[in-house]
Amino acid sequence: MKLWRWALWMLLAALAAALGWHALASDPGYVLLRFHGWQLESTVVALALLILLAWIALGLAWRLLRWPFGAMSRRHRRISRKRFSEGLLALIEGRHGDAQRALTRAARFGPLRAPALLAEAEAAYRRGEATRALEALDEASQQAPRAARVLRARVLRREGRAEEALALLVPAAESNQLPPAGWVELVEAALLAGRIDRARSALEPLRASAALGPAAYAELEARVLARSISEAKGAGALNALWADLTRAQRQPVAVVAAYARRAAQFGAGLAAMDEIESALARKWDPRLLDAWSELGDAEILPARLERAQHWLEAHPNDAALLTAIGRLQLDAHHPAAAREALERALGLSPDARVWELLGLALQALGQDADAARALRNALRLQRNQEALPLTGAPRMDTRPIAVEERDEQGLPRLPG
Repeated sequence: MKLWRWALWMLLAALAAALGWHALASDPGYVLLRFHGWQLESTVVALALLILLAWIALGLAWRLLRWPFGAMSRRHRRISRKRFSEGLLALIEGRHGDAQRALTRAARFGPLRAPALLAEAEAAYRRGEATRALEALDEASQQAPRAARVLRARVLRREGRAEEALALLVPAAESNQLPPAGWVELVEAALLAGRIDRARSALEPLRASAALGPAAYAELEARVLARSISEAKGAGALNALWADLTRAQRQPVAVVAAYARRAAQFGAGLAAMDEIESALARKWDPRLLDAWSELGDAEILPARLERAQHWLEAHPNDAALLTAIGRLQLDAHHPAAAREALERALGLSPDARVWELLGLALQALGQDADAARALRNALRLQRNQEALPLTGAPRMDTRPIAVEERDEQGLPRLPG
């Protein structure tokens, strides 16, 4: 298509040249110029060519005069870009001092001043110089105010000054002039400051800005909703908040666990347990079992143990489920059964909380030496130290149980 267009333009130019030559060949025109005794006679075509040549000569002369200055400007631009590139590489590699020096020099070049100052502020903060970072952001705000505002809010939030970060971001959010990264900082600062309502109100603009991917946005939304549920002021407010959530918003583990614990605090333990059990029926997630084992009254403890044993048939190697069973057996005053479940959980996945529960079971069994050692192991695991073996012989085989897994068509498949 472009070839035909060029061919058409060339044909039109040739036609115009032919018509012009035909017009000028019959009458080339006559021009007479007189100036202080000087006289110039010429045709129109010759004069036009003369003016064109003079214009070309003047242009060449001007370029020659500007060349030394242009060479210096080009060198400054080339060096500034090189320093900017080196500064970014040093920032990513963690050489924050080198990054600061290179970016400070790169900021002397006008077109690179704003991005160089923003990157220098980040390097200064990573180096522990928060004051210098804020000074660089003051300079950058003159050319890139929106970007400087977001980065300033991030620095303030990292410094624990969440209220100041909110005061910086809220006016821009209310006027709908906050860039996408600003909505992320607004939510994080609101969470840190305990302003949960402000964090929830920023979720929808954040989702619309597409600043985060689906997984990252879902994780942040779950954190906000879990905090909102945990701080609900009464059963009515909790039920209203839960009813306002969409089906997708009720799926995350943190949200379900937060609702269950808060509902149990308001005396709705059965409803909380039902919600967790429904979530486990939709998708098995061991992280919900810790909250499930904490809920419920003593009257329904046998039914809860029966439900847990039923789950254990499908998930025999789930350390979280075995821990929940151990806790329930302790509540039911069955320390021997609790010890068996907890020892098996430790064999699958050592955990400080499991050692603590095992210590309580051993204490109930009258094995005070092993109980003390189990509680000591709980502290050792919290300090990333190796657990010490108990003095008594293990009561059972704690190796994982081999379970055959099958797909939807009933064919065997590898575990996981």
